[in-house]
Amino acid sequence: MSTPHTSSTSSGSDGGLIGTVAGPGDGPNEFFIVTPDEQAVKTGEFITYSVTVEGTPRDVIARVTNREQARGLPETFMADPHVAPEAVAGTLGVPTEDIDLYRLEAIVIGFYDTDMQTFSNPRQLPRSGTKLRTAPDAMLETVLPNLGIGAEDARNESGEVDMGSVDVATRDGLAHMGWLLNREAGAVDVHVPIDEFAATHLAILASTGSGKSYTAGVLMEEMMKPDVRASLLVFDPHGEYGSLSEMRGGGRFAGEDGYRPEVEYFNPENLRIRISELSVGDVMAILDNPSDRMQERLAGGWRAMQQRESRTWGVDELLDEMRNQYGPDDASVGALEWRLRRSIQRNELFTTDVNVPLDDLVAPGRCTVLQMDTLSRRDQQMIATVLLRRLYQARLAAVRGRGDDPDFNGDIIDFPLFSLFEEGHRFAPATGAAPSLGIMRTITSEGRKFGFGLGIISQRPSKIDQDVLSQCGTQVTMKIQNPTDQKAIESSVEAAGEDVLRELPGLTPGQAVVSGDAMNTPALIHVRQRHTQHGADSIPATERWRAANEQRREHPTRSEDADMGGGDSTGEVDLLGDG
Repeated sequence: MSTPHTSSTSSGSDGGLIGTVAGPGDGPNEFFIVTPDEQAVKTGEFITYSVTVEGTPRDVIARVTNREQARGLPETFMADPHVAPEAVAGTLGVPTEDIDLYRLEAIVIGFYDTDMQTFSNPRQLPRSGTKLRTAPDAMLETVLPNLGIGAEDARNESGEVDMGSVDVATRDGLAHMGWLLNREAGAVDVHVPIDEFAATHLAILASTGSGKSYTAGVLMEEMMKPDVRASLLVFDPHGEYGSLSEMRGGGRFAGEDGYRPEVEYFNPENLRIRISELSVGDVMAILDNPSDRMQERLAGGWRAMQQRESRTWGVDELLDEMRNQYGPDDASVGALEWRLRRSIQRNELFTTDVNVPLDDLVAPGRCTVLQMDTLSRRDQQMIATVLLRRLYQARLAAVRGRGDDPDFNGDIIDFPLFSLFEEGHRFAPATGAAPSLGIMRTITSEGRKFGFGLGIISQRPSKIDQDVLSQCGTQVTMKIQNPTDQKAIESSVEAAGEDVLRELPGLTPGQAVVSGDAMNTPALIHVRQRHTQHGADSIPATERWRAANEQRREHPTRSEDADMGGGDSTGEVDLLGDG
């Protein structure tokens, strides 16, 4: 269905002139540009040209995807590294001014359509000889992210629609991530709509040390500001987000009404799972190779226990129920007893009565960090499984109005949630070997309807379940060199075009490609500086080694003499058996 274009999108282009269209490119939306040397247009730069579409003048934006030299001094002038090519040219009387000419390749993105509130491709390339300019900073701030700006939002004092007149920084609900990489710092600030990635999920993907945790910290800071006041639940397997507590007293996080972000930390000592909250599938996932008959016995007993009114039963009560059903001497129940006591009863994570109240975990304006660095991977997965399931059911109950039912005694959470998973491949592995995978698939596929968003952070995209990854509508992709991980991004991230993927190996820490639902087109950005300390810096090994060695020299530890069991023996003789 076509959408009528009823508004002008004049941007009042004031970008500098950078070159001229040389002709069409290889693809249907590509064209070539010729530009002199002084116009150092970088790949990824946004340029613009004017064209009339259906009788209306439009400012079309294109992105530079490649740059190569079309003309320069002969290579023979550079044969001697000790002699400058310009000196050779001067000796031979060859002029060197204006000699360099570059050929750029660009791809058409489109003009911003205020009716569709996104880019519309005019499907016509600029004619050869068309002048090209860099796209104005103010216009890019407005049209690159998916801010939903319509004609009325963009009318200037003269009544004209001018996308450059919109002051993005004054709008609520936006996350200031950084600025456009190819422009000066702060020239084109990139603000992404939090509603978009909170509803359709988020993926932050990068190699180790490329800044993914840092970027996640930036987004969390933005989500806890007074104009957002999000309810955030962070699953932190490495204890990297301890510094978020600085937000409690940070002036930039304070609201005029007295709002201050709540930052709460839960550690293994106060993270407990009530056994009755587990599903039979959860239990089977943590038992050691239960046979088919054992699984049948367990399922029968578990169903009976879950039908009881009491929710404070444990392994002993479960075993009693199975013995009632299958007889006191049933061999499979006997074999299950050892497995259940070893995996559940002796694990301090599980209790018969204690459960973490959901009200303690989530609330608007509260960031809760689950510090799980001392737990095993399986226990981390179990905590995620049970908490996500409880939260999802509570959101489901709220959206479906079950709180009005006097007979409903479950939890109700009547505000949206966003859960962020550091080491996301640990909770949603591609191998399927995690009890938390099922509920994460459910949330990523259906959570949007119930106001439950999910974010995945990982250095190994290829190890994330592809169903989960492909449902993450907004992607922040940083340096990725591993070809397998690049392939996973290519197959799972729809917005990652070929020209975007080519950028990934060359990015440096702090540089990222933002794409997907929160953006109208992928953009290269430099992530802004954190307001709170970053908690995941690499340990300076050489400095620590020197300090530790110095300490040992100042306070040497007393070595124990070797005890060879033979009084004054040196031990050597005894060991060799020559005594």
